[in-house]
This record gives sequence, structure tokens and C-alpha cells, in this order.
Amino acid sequence: MNKQELCKQIETIYPDIGTCGIDVDVEFDDANNRWKVKLQKGNKHLDTFLEPGDAELCIEGKQCVSLGLEIRQLKDNIDAKNQ
Repeated sequence: MNKQELCKQIETIYPDIGTCGIDVDVEFDDANNRWKVKLQKGNKHLDTFLEPGDAELCIEGKQCVSLGLEIRQLKDNIDAKNQ
């Protein structure tokens, strides 16, 4: 799995990310052995971590619930901060 695959899957789950001013980026954090997902809207930003197993299941199309819940929570928090 790579960064582009995970970003694409996030954009598939939440197509409004990026199109309504919310940018998403991911990187593998070697120190924590997890994927770091970063959302930004304007000058507000939030980060979360995904376990490698959760991210892999989603990329394989088997289960995206945990990834979807994490991204939705981050998006809602950013939206609330910008109101």
C-alpha cells in the first residue's frame, strides 16, 4: 500500500474532501508504525492515525468502517472550528 492509494480511497469515501476547501494528505509515520492522516481547511488542521491493518483492509475493499469513521470525525471537527 502507498500514500496515493490511501488518499484515493479517502477521496472515494468522502468526495467532498478537496472539492469544498478541505485538503487531505497522508504519510506513513515510521516512529509510530501507523498512517498519519492530515486534514486542513484554511489555517485549521487536524491529524489522526490509522493502524496499518485498518488502512490495508480498506484499500483491499474489505472494510472501510474505521477509516470512514476517523475521516468523518476529523471533517466534522474542522467544519465545527470554521463556523
